[in-house]
Amino acid sequence: MISRLRILIFASCAILFSCKYEKKESENVAEVKTEEIQDLEGWDKAEAILKEIKIPQFQDKKFNVLDYGAVADGTTKNSEAFKKAIAACNEAGGGMVIVPSGKFLTGPIHLKSNVNLHLEEGAEVLFSKEKQDYLPVVHTSYEGVELMNYSPLIYAFEQENIAVTGKGTFNGQADNENWWPWCGAERYGHKEGTPQQKDDHNLPSLRKMNEEGTPVADRVFGEGHQLRPTFFESFSCENVLVQGVTFTNAPFWVIHPIKSNNITVDGVTVNSHGPNNDGCDPEYAKNVHIKNCLFNTGDDCIAIKSGRNDDGRRVNIPSENIIVEDCEMKDGHGGVVMGSEISAGVRNVFVRNCTMDSPNLDRAIRIKTNTLRGGFVDGVYVKNVKVGQVKEAMLKVNLHYGIYDNQDGEFFPEISNIYMEDVTVKNAGKYGILIAGREGSKVSNINLKNITIDGADTAEKITDADPVNYENVIINGEKM
Repeated sequence: MISRLRILIFASCAILFSCKYEKKESENVAEVKTEEIQDLEGWDKAEAILKEIKIPQFQDKKFNVLDYGAVADGTTKNSEAFKKAIAACNEAGGGMVIVPSGKFLTGPIHLKSNVNLHLEEGAEVLFSKEKQDYLPVVHTSYEGVELMNYSPLIYAFEQENIAVTGKGTFNGQADNENWWPWCGAERYGHKEGTPQQKDDHNLPSLRKMNEEGTPVADRVFGEGHQLRPTFFESFSCENVLVQGVTFTNAPFWVIHPIKSNNITVDGVTVNSHGPNNDGCDPEYAKNVHIKNCLFNTGDDCIAIKSGRNDDGRRVNIPSENIIVEDCEMKDGHGGVVMGSEISAGVRNVFVRNCTMDSPNLDRAIRIKTNTLRGGFVDGVYVKNVKVGQVKEAMLKVNLHYGIYDNQDGEFFPEISNIYMEDVTVKNAGKYGILIAGREGSKVSNINLKNITIDGADTAEKITDADPVNYENVIINGEKM
């Protein structure tokens, strides 16, 4: 009996040891795999990254918001119905929360793990214009600085396996009377003498908290302040899918995955022309796939970020492994942009098979920072991009970026390893290539291959940077 017991104990220990060994071995394999990706070159690295990105999977269970009291009349507030349906779905182990055809008014929607919020064709979710509905404040971010502020319209904090899908529309209902006037611009409804974001108790106060390292929990804004919320924000989440839906009339940035990994944005339409209406802003984000989307925006179509000034250096998480393909960019300040909140750096950005064309699109590819932001950009790969019309340049790198006060500091950016090939531009605007480096910073190893640019007032303007490496590049009919 004792002998049998000893054998059982020994066998159990062996199995336990084997499990631990296998777990450790799998962890090592994962580590090696990540290192292998970093060792790959160019587009081989992009293919390896795509294989790493996980698409959320959900149980085949459905929870219709109508069953939880929702009313599709566009005037009844359905905040509790959405909350109850999401909670029930989460508690059941996950599935799909269905929003059927009709107009549904609601306050902010907070997603939970394993929930797919699905808008059927004809569904329109209208977000409340009452600011009190977006309280209490939550942990969020404003222009690259973390704070406690009004809830994003759709928000997930420390969740995993979440999605927003379907053929419906999310309407933020922001306009020249709601949210937008707080930007302070008359063209967006601001009236002189009314509160706006540049007032001392708003952005100047947040900037000071950033410089002084005030704990995020003590950076309390919200009621009595005028800092607009983002539209869709996944904060510290894993495995996120945004697919098929339309976003319009956003208060501020539209899709904002921050400190999140494994993000897929697929077939989404962003049609929103308000102030700071960036289409998609991955920040401190890793493994992001943006595909088959249409961006028609009031600011940058896609802007890759990693924190502003001291906050970015405190968090110190670069945004990396970001792939943009088969997208269309119309209006916007830039097609694919890195910055300006870029203090923790950006690496491994891939853009292919995209079209960019609008008289209201300023640049195709843009990098913007300064010596307060600092940061780095290392590894940008662009190929097979068709540019119709842009206002300023096909490629712009600006290390003097600034729209507020003095933007000079002691953090010198480094921009390197930019590769662009198979690009055509019909009307480049002022410049083909515009690079404004600065003494003490590095702008190096920029490579252009098989590129034709027409309609540029000036072929190139490059200051305080290494010369661009040209291979079969023709600007205004002349070979560079």
